[in-house]
Amino acid sequence: MSLLAPRLARIKPSASTVAAQLARDLRRAGRDIIDLGIGEPDFDTPSHVIEAATAAMRRGETRYTAVDGTPELKEAVAAKFARENGLHYATDQITVGAGAKQIIYNAMMATLAPGDEVIVPAPYWVSYTEIVRLAEGTPVEVHAPQNNGFKLRPEDLEAAITPRTKWLMLNSPCNPTGATYTKDELAALAAVLVRHAQVHVMTDDIYEHIIFDQRSFHTMAEAAPELFDRTLTINGVSKAYAMTGWRIGYAGGPRSLIGAIRILLGQSTSNASSVSQAAAVAALTGPQQQVAEQRAIFQQRRDVSVPVIDRIPGLSCHLPEGAFYLYPNCAGLIGRRRPDGKVIRTDEDVALYLLEQVGVSTVHGAAYGVSPHIRLSIATSLDTLEEGCRRIAQACSLLSVRSAP
Repeated sequence: MSLLAPRLARIKPSASTVAAQLARDLRRAGRDIIDLGIGEPDFDTPSHVIEAATAAMRRGETRYTAVDGTPELKEAVAAKFARENGLHYATDQITVGAGAKQIIYNAMMATLAPGDEVIVPAPYWVSYTEIVRLAEGTPVEVHAPQNNGFKLRPEDLEAAITPRTKWLMLNSPCNPTGATYTKDELAALAAVLVRHAQVHVMTDDIYEHIIFDQRSFHTMAEAAPELFDRTLTINGVSKAYAMTGWRIGYAGGPRSLIGAIRILLGQSTSNASSVSQAAAVAALTGPQQQVAEQRAIFQQRRDVSVPVIDRIPGLSCHLPEGAFYLYPNCAGLIGRRRPDGKVIRTDEDVALYLLEQVGVSTVHGAAYGVSPHIRLSIATSLDTLEEGCRRIAQACSLLSVRSAP
């Protein structure tokens, strides 16, 4: 009898996590690696947030809290939703977890029965489909075409809905494409959803504050108030405040769902770190200047790197509207031959070649549901980005056209 549960056979390791670990291993082995695979801001956590955490420890706030968040953090989250998104939640409609991923996981575990379907626009963050499978649901991948800005079209959403559909997952700005939905685009999707009362909406807004070209951010519960009671609005402090390691996510949603998540938390992880929760209060209620400064830096990096990638033969890069990733198409490299004679057949081969040949770590597009692409993170310095792009160009120049068999 196997020790491992059959449910593990339904899921794959996170491709971005695997790529990041491989880059770390190669660096420890002495390789000169440029890591463009990890989705993590390279900025320091704001000083006032660190000071708030230190003060909380000194006050003795190092004990258990309510399993789904301290009253202070829930109040700060409610104020944030009202101030920035026009959404009004009572504190018993808010949950706090150890990162936004935990909230997504708990929401799926609390709601999915075997065979329930979850619509996931592709490209998508690598964990969405795997979490659905782990919760015994069925992910329904719906292609969001590049000629529509990698955004889900209403007619494609309508075609994907069945009597078993329970959720639509939306991520805006999107990892990996940077696609960002306008208020009108969300309203058009909502017009489809109002006809299907069984479908709920999960919005992952973790990149809300990393949005470019003076665009306005909108989320489904705000753009379509008629769906407020059917929407779980998820966010966190990791990307906007450079707090990935603090592990704090939060969400607002229907009381029944929030209560179910509370039960899961009570029988699994219990509360997120008490110190991290105090830090998150400071992040949400304190000065926001660093958020705006980081956004400007990310846009500068995008504006510098996209034209460089576009000039590399074999690659073409869509201009992202938000987040901190590029998702270049690498179709022009498929079928070409490496210097060692191997033929590149997939985007995974492209990512492996860039790592082996010039020490640049990326993530292959198949992990995000759409090939042939690679994902590059711009959450690193301009100097590092420019060197990474130079190496990618060098590697591509070494490829020869595949010979006829």
